[in-house]
Amino acid sequence: MRAGGRSLGAVCGILVFLAMQPPRATETLADLQARFDRESSGVHKAKLLGKLGDAQFEEARRAGKDGDFNTVGLTLEKYRDNVRTAVEALKKQHPDAEKQSNGYRQLEMHLRKGIREVEETLLASPEPYRPPLQLVRQDLIGLDDELLKMLFPRRPLEQRPAAPPPEKQP
Repeated sequence: MRAGGRSLGAVCGILVFLAMQPPRATETLADLQARFDRESSGVHKAKLLGKLGDAQFEEARRAGKDGDFNTVGLTLEKYRDNVRTAVEALKKQHPDAEKQSNGYRQLEMHLRKGIREVEETLLASPEPYRPPLQLVRQDLIGLDDELLKMLFPRRPLEQRPAAPPPEKQP
């Protein structure tokens, strides 16, 4: 069979070859960090933190496998600082998280992932490197609590009972 002068098998082979190619050059950690630092929108900063955080976790895992726990600590501290920056940008631009929750929700979900990554790193790291990682973990938990309180300010258990109606005067 011929399709326009070319073998149908050759065309299919080329399509399969192109489909199996890895995606084009992914952004490096430095590129993602530069984009994050330049971003002025709090919502976009929160969304970009997903990619940047994943790249930072990958870098921390790679350094951990190589036994370079100084790099692991510095990378996770930078992640914490990036989360803090994103939270502050969101609070500045969209102070009411309950009404404009888009960036807050995405940031909170990724922050949960970050807390798990730090906890796993704590388990794998030698004793002398644990105290700074424990501080990073505590800071991330504090930021997560802050985000949850902003997203859900009226929690059922925290509501005060309604004041009794005033008595009518005869």
